[in-house]
Amino acid sequence: MRFILFVEGHTERKALPAFLKRWLDPELGEPVGFRIVWFEGSAELWKECPKRARMYLNDPTGAGDVIGVISLLDLYGLPRYTADASDTDRRYAWAKAYMEKQVDDPRFRQFFAVHETEAWLLSDPTIFQADMRKTLAGRPPEKVNFDEPPAKLLDRLYLQQTKRHYEKVVHGRQLFAKLDPYIARDKCPYLKCLLDDMLDMATRAGLQRS
Repeated sequence: MRFILFVEGHTERKALPAFLKRWLDPELGEPVGFRIVWFEGSAELWKECPKRARMYLNDPTGAGDVIGVISLLDLYGLPRYTADASDTDRRYAWAKAYMEKQVDDPRFRQFFAVHETEAWLLSDPTIFQADMRKTLAGRPPEKVNFDEPPAKLLDRLYLQQTKRHYEKVVHGRQLFAKLDPYIARDKCPYLKCLLDDMLDMATRAGLQRS
């Protein structure tokens, strides 16, 4: 069985399935599949998500092996939110509730990386080169905020230490391959919610816990 995973960028498309499986597969005791649906940026995903999610969930030719549809967006750069959703918790709660209401199917979940998927990388400074570890140590990953979101922080540090820019696809894929999802889950409460909910969805679909 498999998840349909909606993502907004090439880093997520290339790096996240293997990262998520390194946590889910041991918890389930069997491999779970992913079909990645890539959108050209957050605005397109936000606009097309309800229609595309219902399409995958109601497709009679393939819906039988679909655990559910997971939509993942960076909270930074979210295309739309209410005026009073000015802090992280409120923005996350409003956007999640809004999109899940649009799809209106219990097999769909909307999640957000707070504030970008690169925040998960910050949970383990040891995956970075030695001269960057001290700077990153002690930073609560999901508190790296809207003013300097994680990818911009990494770009600044890469320029300082290597004289080169942080390349999301190249460096992000390499770093996610090193990242232990158990460490990231322990330090990133919003990521923990995503992983735990995916595990719950898988067991409700008939897969057994290990």
